[in-house]
Amino acid sequence: MSGRGVRLRRVYDPPEPGADGVRVLVDRLWPRGLSKEAAAVDQWPKALAPSTELRKWFHGGGSAEEFRRRYEAELAGAGAELDRLRDLAASGPLTLLTAVRDPASSHAAILAEHLAE
Repeated sequence: MSGRGVRLRRVYDPPEPGADGVRVLVDRLWPRGLSKEAAAVDQWPKALAPSTELRKWFHGGGSAEEFRRRYEAELAGAGAELDRLRDLAASGPLTLLTAVRDPASSHAAILAEHLAE
């Protein structure tokens, strides 16, 4: 759990209907090997995912600190999309889904922090 009413989970984990609330995929690419039915994703705002350029830079050896700084700069330009997710979080449970192995150490955690602001 992170932020107010915002959960972080792997998209590969089975849905928890009583706890997940609105399930939002926050990756730019659809997760490999996962059907849309199994993912049970309610929304997929690709604009809130790190840009392709930022993702490639980070996987090419970029630092986590610099990734955070650059991703936060990208989020600064996503006002309306962030506001929509903030509204969802305020009205009930919101689960941010990502394919990364450790959601708590990913861009999803940074996004959850921004939703809590």
